[in-house]
Amino acid sequence: MKVAIFGGSFNPVHNEHINIVKEAIKRLSLDKVVIMPSNITPAKSGRMLASAEDRLKMCRIAFSAVPKTEVSDFEISNKGISYSYITCREFQKKYPDSERYFILGGDSLENFHEWKYPEEILKCVTLAVCARGDNLRLERARNDFVARFKKDVKVIGYVGNNVSSTKVRVLSALGESLEGYVERNVENYLNKNSVYLIDCAGQIKKSLSAHRWIHTVGVAVAAAENCTRYGVSEKDAVTASLLHDCGKELAKDKALISQCGISSNVPSPVVHQFISAYLAEHVYGVKDENILNAVKYHCSGRENMTPLEKLVYLSDMIEEGRDYDDVEELRNIFKRDKDEALLYALKRQLKRLNSAGLPIYCLTQKAYDYLEEHRYE
Repeated sequence: MKVAIFGGSFNPVHNEHINIVKEAIKRLSLDKVVIMPSNITPAKSGRMLASAEDRLKMCRIAFSAVPKTEVSDFEISNKGISYSYITCREFQKKYPDSERYFILGGDSLENFHEWKYPEEILKCVTLAVCARGDNLRLERARNDFVARFKKDVKVIGYVGNNVSSTKVRVLSALGESLEGYVERNVENYLNKNSVYLIDCAGQIKKSLSAHRWIHTVGVAVAAAENCTRYGVSEKDAVTASLLHDCGKELAKDKALISQCGISSNVPSPVVHQFISAYLAEHVYGVKDENILNAVKYHCSGRENMTPLEKLVYLSDMIEEGRDYDDVEELRNIFKRDKDEALLYALKRQLKRLNSAGLPIYCLTQKAYDYLEEHRYE
C-alpha cells in the first residue's frame, strides 16, 4: 500500500491544493492521501488565520469529491504548534508496512533543513516534491537536499497555476469573487461565515468607482504579499490598503475638506490622504493610530515613517495595475531592498513635481531628506 501525507495550514484550501493531490495520486500510484491541516504552523505568524475548525471544515468540503483522500484532525486535536516530525512518527505507526510519502512544494524543500528534527521526518517518510514549474530551482534544492541528508526525493512533475493563499485571503477579506481560486462550496463557506471579511469592505467598495476599487484591491494584495518583510500583520496591511483611497473621489468636496481641517497649503493631489484618514476614523470606525497614519501619509510620506506607512506607500506605487514608465525598475528595487525602493520612489516623486513646476509638499521633502540622512544606519 502506498500512502502520503499532504499537510499545511490550508489558510484557505484552494484549487491548487486539490490539483497537487490529484497529480500525486496519479504519478505516485498512491492508494491514499491524508490531508492534514495544521493547528499552528511554525513561521506563519502575522497572517490572517482562519480558525482551526474553519480550516478543517473547508478541507473536508474541498476534498469530499476527490477519491483516495481523507482529511485528518490529528494535528488540530493535538493543539499547540504542529511539528511534522510528530505527525510523521504517528503516520509510521499507523501504516508500518506501507510505502509512506510526505508531499510538499519545491520552496519547502529549499528550507527543509530548517524544520524541527528533519532527520526524524526522513526516518518515517520519503519526500514527494511538487515541481511547480521552476525546474532549475527545484534541481538545485534537490541536489542540496541529497548532499545534506544522503537521501533522494520523489518529484511530482506537475506544473499548475501560481495560486497564492495570500491573494485568496485578501480577495475574501474584501468581499471579492474567488472563482477560479477555490472550490465553489469553499467560497460559499467563506462568505457565509465571514471567515476573513473586513466589515467595512462592502461599504467602501460601494463608495468608489470601479477603477478606484480595482486599484485598492491591487494595493491590498501587494501589501499582504510583502507584509512579513516589514514585520507588519497581514490584517493591518490589508485594512490600511482598503482605506487608503476611500476619500480619493471626495477630494474636491470643499465642505468635507473644511470639516477635516485640511490646511490650504496642502497641494491638491495630497488632499485625499487626509480625507481618507478622516473617513477611516469617523465613518468606518478605525481607532488604530498605526493604521490611520498609514492612510494619512500614503501619498506624501513623512520623515521617520513606520513600517506600515512605508509598506502602504510603496504598495500604492507598485501594485500590478500600475503602468507608468519606470514602475518595473521600482518593483525590481523593491524586491532587493525595501528602503532603497522608498528612497527611489520619493526621489522620483520630487523630480516629477520639479519638472512639472508643481508645488512640493513639505512632508515629502522631509521624508526624502530623512531617508538620505539615515540610509546607511
